[in-house]
Amino acid sequence: MSGTVVVVGGGLVGLAVAHALVGRGREVVVVEKEPDWARHQSGHNSGVIHSGLYYRPGSLKARLATEAARTLPEVCAEWGVTARRTGKLVVATRTEELPRLHALHERGLANGVPVDLLSPAAAREIEPHVACVAALHVHSTGVCDFPGLARALAERLAAAGAELRTSERVTALDRGHGRVRVVTDRGEISATHAVVCAGLQADAFLAPAARRQVRIVPFRGEYWTLRRPDLVRGLVYPVPDPTMPFLGVHLTRGWDGEVHVGPNAVLALAREGYRRRDVDPREAADALGFAGLWRLGRRYAVTGAQEAWRSLVPPAFLRTVRRMLAEVSAEDLQRRPAGVRAQAVLRDGSPADDFVVRGGPLVTHVVNAPSPGATACLQIGAHVAERLLARAAL
Repeated sequence: MSGTVVVVGGGLVGLAVAHALVGRGREVVVVEKEPDWARHQSGHNSGVIHSGLYYRPGSLKARLATEAARTLPEVCAEWGVTARRTGKLVVATRTEELPRLHALHERGLANGVPVDLLSPAAAREIEPHVACVAALHVHSTGVCDFPGLARALAERLAAAGAELRTSERVTALDRGHGRVRVVTDRGEISATHAVVCAGLQADAFLAPAARRQVRIVPFRGEYWTLRRPDLVRGLVYPVPDPTMPFLGVHLTRGWDGEVHVGPNAVLALAREGYRRRDVDPREAADALGFAGLWRLGRRYAVTGAQEAWRSLVPPAFLRTVRRMLAEVSAEDLQRRPAGVRAQAVLRDGSPADDFVVRGGPLVTHVVNAPSPGATACLQIGAHVAERLLARAAL
């Protein structure tokens, strides 16, 4: 045993990093500020196992998500977690979307994703109520009980001897003399290395110079439940805007059988701002004081205004849904709890389009791991662990 590693954050990525390190013989302590696991991004999402379709070929997102889609349902079956491979349709509802649909098909093939182009008639055999001019059928997409996966990881960690500490907030990381002192609101932990997997708070422990170059910007995603779940058999997505990190409003029959509709993406005024009225003045000022956010806003002003309009005006949201599912009425939609995406934004105003892992000899930071972070959590954990071992950091 070469020393203790402290993992800061008990979402899926943090637990998976800990799992990978324990599996490589390391002594691990996981510190989570909430009273239970997966309380934020990991437990507030659409529950989709992403296929790797959308991501830049060769990127971490593409490689790790594609592998995860192949393996996660079987891992979940072994661990007693509900998951299944359902497939999904990506539908073009207008002819002007066809070039983007074909480009997405080519990207999927480049990433090794099993995907087919379908005619409208073939698409209707899979989703009879969905309208389109063409579609992609993505075979490896699925759904998963991600909070259940987090619980399973925590149980395996406990059984392997890891120390799991909840309701404990990390307040500082002090480096010196070849060790890192993890300061919490309950005391201190001396470690050979710390891995920060803090999601919505991921940039809080970056050095000031690094933090001037990147900031976590929270985007609230609002969901609805479809009262007529018989209208959707599986998963239906629109053709995404390739310049945005969000996939657009989609229809998801989740692992629990409910059909979720959403999300949109609006700027949240608190890192954990799940409701419109949630405002944290300090966090809002921090975001608004970052030049990258203003550059992002100018770059995507029209798109941002459309997202805000759909958030505030339910008929506008309904019109977006009806492009894919014309039979839906206002009475068919019921609001459900929102999620918040921790999106890393660079100083130049561009959203980080890949997983971002940075670190030195004492601290590693998982700076950006939003969707498909839940899907690829086990692969991210292995990637971080191997990165540390390769650098002889432990």
